[in-house]
Amino acid sequence: MAGWYQISKTSDGQFQFALKAGNGQTILVSERYKALDSAHNGIASVQKNSPDDARYERKEAKNGKPYFVLKAANHQVIGNSEMYESEAARENGIASVKTNGPTTTIKDDSAA
Repeated sequence: MAGWYQISKTSDGQFQFALKAGNGQTILVSERYKALDSAHNGIASVQKNSPDDARYERKEAKNGKPYFVLKAANHQVIGNSEMYESEAARENGIASVKTNGPTTTIKDDSAA
């Protein structure tokens, strides 16, 4: 099964999306947006930028766990990954975003 985007409303009334892999696991989470249209624009940016390895910034958290951020051409952060147990797991996460990022399937739960 292919991945999808899931839009939800946060407790403070903003919008956020998550990119889900085919198995339902969250592989990328966006920032919060004040408007639903802005969340859709963020998804479009992931769709465009996710296949390009140069758009990924590989990082390490203060606790030593690897993670990554996906950036647009203007260097703005589009989304963040979870913390991984190893650099190899982080690379698998990036590969999953590259595979699932271009999907056009969007599930909007923000009205629920």
